[in-house]
Amino acid sequence: MKKLMSVAAIAAAVALMPVTAQATPEEDLQAFRDYYKEKFPDVPFEDYVNGAYALDPIARENWLSIEEFPPYGPAIDEGETLFHTPFKNGKTYADCFPGYKEGIRQNYPYFDAKTGQVKTLELEINECRVKNGEEPLKYNKGHIASLSAYLAFLSRGKIFDVKIPDDPRALAAYEAGKKFYFTKRGQLNLACADCHVYSVGKNLRTELLSMSVGHITHFPKYRSKWGEMGTLNRRFKGCNEQVRAKAFSPQSEEYRNLEYFLTYISNGLPVNGPGARK
Repeated sequence: MKKLMSVAAIAAAVALMPVTAQATPEEDLQAFRDYYKEKFPDVPFEDYVNGAYALDPIARENWLSIEEFPPYGPAIDEGETLFHTPFKNGKTYADCFPGYKEGIRQNYPYFDAKTGQVKTLELEINECRVKNGEEPLKYNKGHIASLSAYLAFLSRGKIFDVKIPDDPRALAAYEAGKKFYFTKRGQLNLACADCHVYSVGKNLRTELLSMSVGHITHFPKYRSKWGEMGTLNRRFKGCNEQVRAKAFSPQSEEYRNLEYFLTYISNGLPVNGPGARK
């Protein structure tokens, strides 16, 4: 099977063309940064966490006015209550996440050598529940989004530094996430990269398409379209359905690998979740 080229080479060719040479994760990270820096030379790297609001001054002003009374505030409060409410066995989430006060969101996702799989924060929230005799939560919204919002809020300002350990399984997970991002799917035959690499900065109807780098930093988020909080998996599902493709199950291996790839290329940026978007 032919392999995907680096983003820098893609930009030079102005097309998605398979080649035999495969970039390393480190080369991918630098290629994404160089690509967006060339397209948006006046946008500071640290502003990528604000997505399209880093590109459109008017939209940014509207967004900042919303942030004065953030709609995700109730979710943070609910998440704090849930986090410290004892399970039936008397333990709490704090027993599973002892470092939560110092911030843990920036450590996710990570590759777990024991299971050979990528672990996300939401996945481990449910693993904590099951370990303590509780039923798992649904992944896309509700209590799990509130718990994730609380933990993200405690981690604000912490820098993402996701590692790809020297383990062929970890590299395979990263490459699977990268392949997902560049693979066309659905009746509309679109890839994630079609919007956020090749058409970045352009309008899709009324929406300004944002950069791939920084996409994950503000999750979970309150989306006006939803009228409520949602997790990153909910956004993945929605994007799949918008291109008329069948969505994968929440926290599927496909979505966890995709999150691994997107978070790795956002390394160096701070947690700024939970967030608010249109």
